[in-house]
Amino acid sequence: MGDIKTRIEELRARIRSHDLHYYVHDNPTIPDTEYDALMRELRSLEEANPGLIAPDSPTQRVAPAPLASFAQVRHHIPLLSLSNVTNRAELEDFDRRVRLGYGGDVEYVVELKVDGLAVALTYVDGVFVQGATRGDGEVGEDITQNLRTIPSLPLRLTRPLSVEVRGEAYMSKQAFADLNQIRQDRGLQTFANPRNAAAGSLRQLDPAAVAERKLHLVAYAAAGAQGLGLSCQSEALALLEEMGFAVSKERSVCSTIDEVYELCLTYRDLRHSLPFEIDGMVIKLNDFEGQRQLGATAKSPRWAVAYKFPAEVSITRLLNIEVTVSRTGSLNPTAVLEPVALAGTMVSRASLHNADLIAAKDIRVGDYVYVQKAGDIIPEVIGPVTERRTGSELPFVYPSSCPECGTEVVRRQEEVAWRCPNPLCPAKQREKIIHFVSKAGMDIEGLGESLVVLLVSSGLVTTVADLYRMPRNELLNLPRFAAKSVDNLLLSLEKSKEEGLERLLAALGIPMVGERAAQTLAREYGTLERFRAATYDELVALPEIGTKMAAGIVDYLADKANALLLDDLIGLGLNLEYRQSAVGDSLAGKSFVITGTLPGISREEAARLIASHGGVVSGTVSARTDFLLAGDKAGSKLDKATKLGVEVIDLAGLRRLIKND
Repeated sequence: MGDIKTRIEELRARIRSHDLHYYVHDNPTIPDTEYDALMRELRSLEEANPGLIAPDSPTQRVAPAPLASFAQVRHHIPLLSLSNVTNRAELEDFDRRVRLGYGGDVEYVVELKVDGLAVALTYVDGVFVQGATRGDGEVGEDITQNLRTIPSLPLRLTRPLSVEVRGEAYMSKQAFADLNQIRQDRGLQTFANPRNAAAGSLRQLDPAAVAERKLHLVAYAAAGAQGLGLSCQSEALALLEEMGFAVSKERSVCSTIDEVYELCLTYRDLRHSLPFEIDGMVIKLNDFEGQRQLGATAKSPRWAVAYKFPAEVSITRLLNIEVTVSRTGSLNPTAVLEPVALAGTMVSRASLHNADLIAAKDIRVGDYVYVQKAGDIIPEVIGPVTERRTGSELPFVYPSSCPECGTEVVRRQEEVAWRCPNPLCPAKQREKIIHFVSKAGMDIEGLGESLVVLLVSSGLVTTVADLYRMPRNELLNLPRFAAKSVDNLLLSLEKSKEEGLERLLAALGIPMVGERAAQTLAREYGTLERFRAATYDELVALPEIGTKMAAGIVDYLADKANALLLDDLIGLGLNLEYRQSAVGDSLAGKSFVITGTLPGISREEAARLIASHGGVVSGTVSARTDFLLAGDKAGSKLDKATKLGVEVIDLAGLRRLIKND
C-alpha cells in the first residue's frame, strides 16, 4: 500500500506541474499522449484504492451531479469593491489622499482590471476547499463545485499554505463569441458581454455545463497576506504565481502617479489586442503596512482605486433594420448603419438581438444610436441617442408575418425568437439547401453557399430534392457555368446519393439533430422507413436524444411537407440505409467522444470514420463511454473521461482499433 500511495502522489504532482505549464503559462511540457497516460494510470490506481482518493486530485475537477441551489458563505475578510476614477485629475486626487495618509515614499502596483466575476478561494493546508462569489461583500454564494471546473484554478497549491485568495473568473473574447453563436442558433437570449457570460456560467447548477463554458481565472490578492510574512502587493503576486495561479503578466510597479497614468493610457490603447476583456486598470499602494494605516470606508479601500476606461462606444445613424430568416425560421434583426470606426474597424451592420430588446430600448429607424462591440468582437446597438431626435424617426414595427413568405410568425413560450412556421418558406428552404450541401450535411463537393443562392434565385431549385433533377442544359444557361463545371457538379450530386442514412438525417435540418445525433438515429433504426415510424418514447430512450430533440423529431416526421420531401428523396434513389457495414464492424457496440484538435483530420471526419466501422459518436462523456478520442487542447472532456476511467486514445490509437477491417 505504501508503494501505491507514493506512486499516486508522484502522479498527482507530475500532472499538477503539467497543468500549470499548460493552463497557466500556456507552455505544454509533454505531448498529450504522455499526459493522457499519466491520467489513466492515476485514475486506475484511485479506482483500485478508493480510500486514497483526495478532493484535490486532478481526477476530481468536475462534480458528479448538479446542485439543487447555492448555499451562502460569509467572507472572513470583507470582499470590498473599488472606487473608480476616470481621468487624470481624479487619479491625482487619489494620489494626494494616499500620500497624506501614508506619510512615506509611495509605490504603486498597477494591474489589468479583468472584466469578470470576483471570487474568494479558500485553501486549507494548500488544498482548495471552498469558493464563493463576492455577493454584497459580506456574504456570497458557494460556487465551489463550479470553480473546480476551471483548469487554471489549482486544486492544490505548490506550498501547503492556509490562505484565502481573491481572483477574477472570466471568459475570453473568443469563447464568448462561440457561446453567443450557439445560443443565437438555438433561439436563446445571448449574453451582452463576457462578464455577464462568466457570471451566468458560474451560476449554473450543473458543474458539467460550467466546464463546457471555457472559463479562466486570474488571481490578484491573498487576503490577510501579512500573516504569510509578506510586506507588499508585488511580493503577494509573486507568491500567488509561485503557488500555481495565473496572475496579471502586465503588472508594473510605479513610483509616481505620472508613471501610473501613462501606463493606464498605454493599456487603454492596447486593450483590444488582448484575448480577454479589460475595463480599466487597478492601482494599489504596494506597502501592506501603508494599506493598514489608510484602512477602508464601508464599501471601498482607501489605498486602491480602479482607473476605468471610457466605454468603446461610437455614435452613428441607424439607416434601416433588416430582418432575415434562418434555416430554423427564426427572425433575426440586423441594424444597417452609416459606416463608423469602432475598436479599430469600420462597422456598417450590427446586431439588434431580438424584438424585445428593440422595444425595450425604443430603438427607431433614423435614430442616432450608440454602437459598441460586445466583448470587443460583435458589433451591437446598445441604445438610441434620444436627445438628437428630430421627430422624423420611425418606431420599428417588428414583422407579424414572415418577410419572405408572409406566414404569421409565432413565438414559443421558452424562447425570445419569433419564428416563421411555414416549412416551405423560401428563406427557410434556401438556408436548408445551404445546410443540406454543406460539410455538416451531404458534403457535396463544388456546391457552396453562393452557388445555392444562384440556383434558388434562378428558379431551378426550391427544395433539396430539386438538386437531384436539375437539367444539364438549363445549368449551362446560368452564369459561371461551363460544360466541365456542370458535369462535375452533376457527378458530385450523383455521388452524394451513395451516402448513408446518417448523412441524410444530418443534412435534412431536423430540429436539434446534428451529426452526432444523426449517427445515433441511423444506427438505431437502420433504414429511413423504420426511422419515419419512430415514437417519442423510443427516441428519448436513446443516448444523445433528449426530450426537446425527441419532440422536435416527432413533429418533423408528422409534418406533411416533410413527409412529401422524404417521399421525393426516396424516389430519387438516395441511399436510405445506415452505411456502417460498408467498411467494417471492428468498432461495433463501442461509444466514442471526440475532443481537441486532431492531426490532419477534422472531428467531423473522425466521427464518420468511427461510424463507418460500427462505432457510435456521442457529444458527452459518461460512464457508458468506451473511448475518448483526444487531440491537442482536449479540455474538460478529458478531465471527465479520466475521472470516470474512460480509456483515452489518440488518432493513431483509433487507427489501431480499426486496422483489421
